[in-house]
Amino acid sequence: MKKRKQQDVKPAKQYPGLFRRLGAWLYDSLVIAAVLMLAGGVAMAVAALMLYTGLLDLGNYQDLSAYMTQHPVVGMLYTGYLALVIIGFFAYFWCKGGQTLGMRAWKLRLQNKDGSNIRLTQALIRMGSSAFGLGNLIAPFSKEKQSFQDLMAECEMIVLPKVN
Repeated sequence: MKKRKQQDVKPAKQYPGLFRRLGAWLYDSLVIAAVLMLAGGVAMAVAALMLYTGLLDLGNYQDLSAYMTQHPVVGMLYTGYLALVIIGFFAYFWCKGGQTLGMRAWKLRLQNKDGSNIRLTQALIRMGSSAFGLGNLIAPFSKEKQSFQDLMAECEMIVLPKVN
């Protein structure tokens, strides 16, 4: 009996449901909490060093934490710094490999329709239109299970096939 050569069949894309998306989002929120703790520690260490060397004066603030969170200018700078850390985290992972750590755990990948990684502008549009994850709520009603942020950034999220 002669064996036939099997033709290469390109599998159809599988799109994630709402719960898989939310699972990855929850996982990523825990990773972000850890990253923000580290970033806050770095900022506090720099501010403590500035305080020690006399480059910084607390004025009427009780301690360094109060100064960094309640001072009108420093508080905005500190909040902006932490926001940039979050933006940088998502932009780096989405643009570099199409997956954050939570997406990797849930076997999800963010990509363009042709399978290429998204660009930085797409990542920024996706973050800006996500409404802190609420954009995922329209995914079950979309033909390709796309969230609002996927539609706005012109990208797609797919489920990666299981490795045999």
